[in-house]
Amino acid sequence: MHTTNQSIIVSGGSRGLGLHLTERLLEAGNKVATFARSHTEAMDRLAGTYGDAFYFTPLDAVDAPGVAAFVAEVADRFGAVDSVVNNAAIGQDQLLMHTDLDTLRGIVDVNVIGPTLLTRAAIKHMILQGGGNICNISSICGSRGYAGLSIYAGSKGYLDAMMRALAREVGEAGIFVNSVAPGFFESEMSSVLLPEQLNTIKRRTPSGSLSNDENIFKVVDLVISGTTNMQGQVVFVDGGITT
Repeated sequence: MHTTNQSIIVSGGSRGLGLHLTERLLEAGNKVATFARSHTEAMDRLAGTYGDAFYFTPLDAVDAPGVAAFVAEVADRFGAVDSVVNNAAIGQDQLLMHTDLDTLRGIVDVNVIGPTLLTRAAIKHMILQGGGNICNISSICGSRGYAGLSIYAGSKGYLDAMMRALAREVGEAGIFVNSVAPGFFESEMSSVLLPEQLNTIKRRTPSGSLSNDENIFKVVDLVISGTTNMQGQVVFVDGGITT
């Protein structure tokens, strides 16, 4: 483990990859706050296990006043906002010509507006405290094309582009901004793929296997540790499929 004794916000931490990141960061001795639209039993379990080191509240990622208030509450409870992991996202499995406006807006809201609002709120605290880390959970789709994922890919490409520009904006304030870009991995979003599609992806992956939550966590852990001097970079965790 590289990251410990930090105050960390993980968006979308109630299930899936976000829950895994939240659990592992708590295990390492960090204080972790998370939010999601819906409450899950896992949130009660973590609250019972970690007490005041864990904080959860139901929150819509595009509620700008709510997000700002959440970040301020975390800073008050934990004494700082050391790192933010922009994890919350929704996927897509539909050709663009069949994608209706509501679906398009839903993806853009969660995958673009949400992380932008959280990042904007967090860097205000980070500047005052003298530094911090922003880690976007991006995707190989942000730099590679896949049919049926055009809006999702565009949203992840936005995260990476914003990250590079923001790294130049806030780098002098001691804030490091990077992206971790997983390949296809076992998740709710990859569950829309047929077994033969997943097998094809595995065959085309140099490592011969899909990544998993723990692979991704280990890279996120390093990126937000503050020990790498990594700035404005996209780190791929994909078994080499983008090589």
